[in-house]
Amino acid sequence: MNKDFLTHQAQTSTTPLGLEIEKAQGSYVYDVQQKKYLDFIAGVSANTLGHQPKVVVEAIKKQVDQYMHVMVYGEFIQKPQMALATFLASKLPSNLNCIYLTNSGTEATEGALKLAKRITGRFEIVAAKNAYHGNSQGAMSVCGKEIQNSAFRPLIPGSTFIGYNNLDDISKITTKTAAVILETIQGGAGIIEPKVNYLNQIKAQCDKVGALLILDEIQSGVGRTGKLFGFENYNVTPDIIITGKGLGGGMPIGAFISSNENMGLLKEHPKLGHITTFGGHPVIAAAALATLKELYAKDIMTQVIAKEKLFRKLLVHPKIIEIRGKGLLLAIILDNSNDVNKVILNGLKKGLLLFWLLFEPKAIRITPPLTISNQEIIEGCNILLKLLDEL
Repeated sequence: MNKDFLTHQAQTSTTPLGLEIEKAQGSYVYDVQQKKYLDFIAGVSANTLGHQPKVVVEAIKKQVDQYMHVMVYGEFIQKPQMALATFLASKLPSNLNCIYLTNSGTEATEGALKLAKRITGRFEIVAAKNAYHGNSQGAMSVCGKEIQNSAFRPLIPGSTFIGYNNLDDISKITTKTAAVILETIQGGAGIIEPKVNYLNQIKAQCDKVGALLILDEIQSGVGRTGKLFGFENYNVTPDIIITGKGLGGGMPIGAFISSNENMGLLKEHPKLGHITTFGGHPVIAAAALATLKELYAKDIMTQVIAKEKLFRKLLVHPKIIEIRGKGLLLAIILDNSNDVNKVILNGLKKGLLLFWLLFEPKAIRITPPLTISNQEIIEGCNILLKLLDEL
């Protein structure tokens, strides 16, 4: 493995995959030896339209030729930011009509939590066990996995944790609660969908006690479940949503979204209630707008569920206990973590990119580009089935 990579670039684990990338195109990544890998990861759900999508690359180049960073967020009228916010608002419920653009999903989490406290005047946040909302200290404070948090305590106080899909825990949402923050579909915990009416019951309790519902759509949003945002599958409308990952089409972005009235509270008492220098960067905003427009122009989202069905049809094997998830946000569950490790690492040798989930060691992530073709799905599933045969 490249010595400079290990010495001078800070690492997040002792065993990075270490694939040295030369280029990427469509559903494939190529290493410096020109070996081709079919990508079932998509930058961890970020490369919505695959690698180097023409419309996104063109939008980036066009914007670079006009201007890049000119002023901190929210002061100058910059067309890419305004056009992106307006387009997003046009596709969302009327109470989600004001968009604050950030640099990442983690920053969007921070902004959403601050906004909820500002709206309600309360500070208690109810979050889910095994949740993941980002890795800054504020976001970690609402991540319910102590093994990730213990080394960095004290974190921000005031968080209470409930079991995701646990109806008995809903009573923990009280008049002290500023907001409940949940992933619409729990990602790191194992791609766990909400039970029927679970989110509705959470929202009803929030309304009853004057709390807000924040839904984290960082991974489940931007078409990955067959809808623009995952909550649209479950007949619930939150007060605030968080997005990121796939919104940028491979570029770094996030956003928290609520009503114009709610967002207006960040303008005073105090002024500059949430500020960012590079949030809504015009080049990134242009990439995001191009991504969204392409999703609709090419009718990509309506094809996602058919692709999910193809995955489920093909991935039948004695080693597979279940396949969780919705759309192209899927997890293959095996009966032990050793088999998961073997499949993922041997997948590299056979030209298939697979990855782990944060908190479910028996899961293999399947989050390919939404533009993956049926033939590419068949190709990748055949490799995966062979890997399972070799266990």
